[in-house]
Amino acid sequence: MEIDFKEYQLRCQLHGHEDDVRGICVCGNEGIATSSRDKTVRFWSLDDSDKRKYVSSKILLGHSSFVGPLAWISPDEEFPEGGIVSGGMDTMVFVWDLRTGEKVQSLKGHKLQVSGIALDNGDIISSSVDSTLKRWRNGQPVESWEAHQSAIQAVIRLPSGELVSGSTDATLKLWRGKTCVHTFVGHTDTVRGLAVMPGLGVLSASHDGSIRLWAQSGEVLMEMVGHTSIVYAVDSHVSGLIVSGSEDRFAKIWKDGVCVQSIEHPGCVWDAKFLENGDIVTACSDGVIRIWTVDVGNIADPVELEAYASLLSQYKLSRKTVGGLKLEDLPGLEALQNPGTSDGQTKIVREGDNGVAYSWNMREHKWDKIGEVVDGPDDSMTRSVLDGVQYDHVFDVDIGDGEPIRKLPYNRSDNPYDTADKWLLKENLPLSYRQQIVEFILQNTGQKDFNIDPTFRDPFTGSSAYVPGQPSYASATSAKPTFKHIPKRGMLVFDAAQFDGILKKISEFNNTLLSDSEKKDLAMTELEVSRLGAIVKILKDTSHYHSSSFADVDISLLLKLLKSWPIAMIFPVIDILRMIALHPDGASILLRHVEVNDVLMEMIVKVTTDPVLPANLLTSIRAITNLFKNSSYHGWLQKHRSEILDAFSNCLASPNKNLQLAFSTMILNYTVLLTEKKDEEGQAHVLSAALEIAEQENLEVDSRFRALVAIGSLMLEGRVKKIAMDFDVQNIAKVAKGSKEAKIAEIGADIELLTKQS
Repeated sequence: MEIDFKEYQLRCQLHGHEDDVRGICVCGNEGIATSSRDKTVRFWSLDDSDKRKYVSSKILLGHSSFVGPLAWISPDEEFPEGGIVSGGMDTMVFVWDLRTGEKVQSLKGHKLQVSGIALDNGDIISSSVDSTLKRWRNGQPVESWEAHQSAIQAVIRLPSGELVSGSTDATLKLWRGKTCVHTFVGHTDTVRGLAVMPGLGVLSASHDGSIRLWAQSGEVLMEMVGHTSIVYAVDSHVSGLIVSGSEDRFAKIWKDGVCVQSIEHPGCVWDAKFLENGDIVTACSDGVIRIWTVDVGNIADPVELEAYASLLSQYKLSRKTVGGLKLEDLPGLEALQNPGTSDGQTKIVREGDNGVAYSWNMREHKWDKIGEVVDGPDDSMTRSVLDGVQYDHVFDVDIGDGEPIRKLPYNRSDNPYDTADKWLLKENLPLSYRQQIVEFILQNTGQKDFNIDPTFRDPFTGSSAYVPGQPSYASATSAKPTFKHIPKRGMLVFDAAQFDGILKKISEFNNTLLSDSEKKDLAMTELEVSRLGAIVKILKDTSHYHSSSFADVDISLLLKLLKSWPIAMIFPVIDILRMIALHPDGASILLRHVEVNDVLMEMIVKVTTDPVLPANLLTSIRAITNLFKNSSYHGWLQKHRSEILDAFSNCLASPNKNLQLAFSTMILNYTVLLTEKKDEEGQAHVLSAALEIAEQENLEVDSRFRALVAIGSLMLEGRVKKIAMDFDVQNIAKVAKGSKEAKIAEIGADIELLTKQS
């Protein structure tokens, strides 16, 4: 069947974002809004000098991490030039007035990343990775409900008034108010994007690589398959066309369920939307927005078209490998001017866009052409090499029991049982390990549904499974991939203190109070000053922490100063409390005070309320971090996790490197605690904060490292790993792996290995 269709061509490219463009919002005829990993929202208006193009007319600054979903508020009395609603990784929903470019509402309530936004008759509906949908009216939350058991990735409003949500649980849900009237089941992985198909139903894009069209009854009207990776976005046009964007770098255009065009990009296509006139807008991981058109009069000029074609060519060349080497790293033909050193020596050189192999002919003293070297189109196709032989996989296997790490080669065409048997014999390991090795191979190659070939016979018993007299799993230690830095075990503390400097500062502040007639009543008495000196003397003597003790009045004195002294004077007092937390008896007495009157939460509220002073933030975060060392505080830390992380969340954006390190250390300690407690909700919250830290630029190495260790450790838990994958953790791992800092590269490799495990 012939389909009537005009091909889309490049109309223009919008440059301005400094990182991945994550979201697109078509703002009527007013313009286009885009969101980015660079923490900004940009508004683009038609260029008066060239109607084919758009120019950036507003930059909306306020999010502290990457921005995702957007919605357009049409011009009205409140927003004469329209408004934008944005949601971010920072858990916030912001409403912006386009006339001024300023935030007019900050909607705080979600615990994790905001993943979707829809407008419903003046109300704002937001979805989040925290599994909830929230309804906001006039800047206030009016409804909130747990809509799925897993993270929600998208929400839309249908013309009939119902809401539809899509989730990591692979389902869509249709909502009337807070009532789920239908669950759509069919996708086999996360539902990432949703759109309305006028007059027909709902479109969904999924990590399973497909796009589906559903009737409101839940019936699948159409399934579109063609992408080779995660599909992030889908949209429709009144003409009946559908567009989708994918990790595979293509925006695909569909008509009547058939892919009629694939538009290649130099990176992942995060979002794709139709303009009213049928043009298509795409958001790419290279930080560029592109508009595509079928209108001959709006197509970009030949120079720009040629430049884009060249960009694609260069991008593919940078990723293409031949013989396990990057094409761009191969020498040119000039390398053949140098003679070989032995007969039959081979050399691969670059000829145009290909790698060509030559062999040295010693007799004729020349290079003979062998032929073109064929390899995968990108890094994912590069094969591993062990002892000079190429394999699909070469795994590090940790048998345990003090045994060294072994290399296990495997080709996907091999029978895993056969491979396991031969490998165990070669490595002189017990054949009782066989089932564990097979399970390890199947898990790490994604061959979950492997079926044993009925013709296969064990080379030792003649049966189809090796039986050493008992079930193979009874005596074997599970083989597992090895990680350099995860999981993290044990708590980190800040145990260094300049006690003389702390006492000097407190004495200085005390003298200031004594000299102020209005505040001298707040100053310590001579007896209290002496008592404070005695407290510090005990804290200095770390060798006797097991036997030294404090009186209740000692802790009461510190808490009195914390409560009564001016806000700018309390940081050295908090610093002493930080060290008290590491003293067994001191921590025990402090806990009794906390149980009667929660002085620690009072302290947190005090130091995070205006005026917020860096010294107070630093000492208080360090103090809370030290509490993790004492298991008696674990219940309190778990109970107040949400309040503590929310209170200190602004530290993420601080340029103060000491603050960054303190916050990331607290996050790492929370990772250890909540993993031990199997607190999945808490783990997801901590993961969100750790990812936000890892996204920061100009981050001190240790801060970044601790955040990455937290991410990797949390990803060892199944549900949390799935959330991390939805957060694009693969990109974070890739960037870390490319770091010049050895430990950052190592933890990046750990996380990358985790992402490849099924």
